[in-house]
Amino acid sequence: MRIEKGSLNDINELENLYDDLNDYLEIHVNFPGWRKGIYPVKETALKGIEEGNLFVIKNDEHIMGSVILRHKPELAYSKADWKIDLEDKDIYVVYTFAIHPLYLKRGVGKALMDFIIQYSKDTKIKAIRLDVYEKNIPAIHLYKKCGFQYIDTVDLGYSAYGLDKFELYQKIL
Repeated sequence: MRIEKGSLNDINELENLYDDLNDYLEIHVNFPGWRKGIYPVKETALKGIEEGNLFVIKNDEHIMGSVILRHKPELAYSKADWKIDLEDKDIYVVYTFAIHPLYLKRGVGKALMDFIIQYSKDTKIKAIRLDVYEKNIPAIHLYKKCGFQYIDTVDLGYSAYGLDKFELYQKIL
């Protein structure tokens, strides 16, 4: 497995990854509450590539997963007591952490999370923050396994999609 910044050459495969994952979630337990055609979509990947903060994890043939790292948190993050006062430039917020269904339960998510942690350390980031739908048990398990601490539960404004409560997690580096 190798991890690199995503490029425009990856865009079609990223769109397929998102569509395949959403199709999979539709017929299994949809832990994150994502919806095909709504989130994530091709434009999600395009924006991450344009910003230079979308990363892909690949094997020799395919993109197995991707993640977007941003300094800017969701507005609701400001309601939480993070126990440490940091400027946006000192944090990464994990967005669109996605693993293709063919590679679920194969260590790809853990490898991508390990990369996020090491990359954050290498770029002198002081904390990694993320939100996760409260019923996304597999993701919550992974984040805790990687040393993230629960901070608070907030409403990110997605109740129209049936997603009311999101748990916030942080890993101080």
